[in-house]
Amino acid sequence: MGSAKALAKELVRSRRAVNRLYENKAQLNSVSMHLGEIVATARTVGHLSKSAEVMKIVNNLMKAPELATTMQEFSKEMTKAGVMEEMMNDAVDSALDSEDMEEEIEEEVDKVLASVAGETASQLPDAARTPKVKQASTSRVPEERQAVAEGADDDEEDLEEIRARLAKVRS
Repeated sequence: MGSAKALAKELVRSRRAVNRLYENKAQLNSVSMHLGEIVATARTVGHLSKSAEVMKIVNNLMKAPELATTMQEFSKEMTKAGVMEEMMNDAVDSALDSEDMEEEIEEEVDKVLASVAGETASQLPDAARTPKVKQASTSRVPEERQAVAEGADDDEEDLEEIRARLAKVRS
């Protein structure tokens, strides 16, 4: 019985020793992981400090205030170019519109003249028709000139407006 108790005591002690060894192993693994984390953090800090140095060098080379000034000037020039382009498009559109209007005016005048002179011209021979139509059209010439002059006034107003906008852009 005494030797059995001694053996049982030794068995309990060895199991406790094994459990302590497992606990020590777990603690060593934990310490190892913490050391790995510390090493990784140190590497990250080193990389970040190198990145900061590189950023300082690039910042010194770039001269940010001068770049900002240049970008503002570029923005102003692009705005001016956009306004000028808009004015040019407006001028071209108004020029094209005035040509179209002149053609429409001429067509309407021809229709009116044809309707007024058509009744009498159909009764005359071909040689006599041409002078009658010309006489009727010469009687309408002052009205046409007035309409064209009014259109020219509109064009001059548009031109003055465009010049005023251009002067604002230049200033």
